[in-house]
Amino acid sequence: MFETRPDCDEVVLLGRSNVGKSTLMRELTGHTGFTTGRKPGVTRSPNHYDWASESFMFTDLPGFGFMSGVESSQREQIKTDIVRYIESNAESILAAVLVVDGKSAVEIIDRHSGPDEIPHDIELFSFLWELDLPTVVAVNKIDKVENKDNQLDDLCDRLGLYPPWQQWQDTIAPISAKRGSIEPLEEALQAIFSDQRRDDLLKFVT
Repeated sequence: MFETRPDCDEVVLLGRSNVGKSTLMRELTGHTGFTTGRKPGVTRSPNHYDWASESFMFTDLPGFGFMSGVESSQREQIKTDIVRYIESNAESILAAVLVVDGKSAVEIIDRHSGPDEIPHDIELFSFLWELDLPTVVAVNKIDKVENKDNQLDDLCDRLGLYPPWQQWQDTIAPISAKRGSIEPLEEALQAIFSDQRRDDLLKFVT
């Protein structure tokens, strides 16, 4: 299981490989030292970026799901480690950000839905809600989606959120991390921090 975690409150980013989590991490922190790339699974252990004075950090967790050249047993182990990390640190997690690819998320969810299979995204979203963790779904690469409202409505439907998506703007945040357009996510995190009386952290999401 993952080790060497700084002892502080955090916002965790999780999602399938290659959905832009590391790019989003760079946008949120202004720090360019995070590894990104076209090949899925570049991030294999948590990337923490912390501010010791505020005892706060953003954490980019490894991507789950398909990874080229990675055996299925190892992929399952990574997902198990992510779940254990969140369970072990739930009391310190202020918010969870589930990052999905706006263009392909619904298709991937449908492809892996069946009587004996629950898509990873749905499974983890439900898991976060069961832990009562404030959760935001960052729908990344939204600039590549043609009919945004329909796609976001379909995603809400798959997640068990009654459409239209606009009534879930505290949970559904359409963004484009590569273009630096992450305001909906920042606004959702601002609301979470305010609810938790952590106005001292608002400067990190403005």
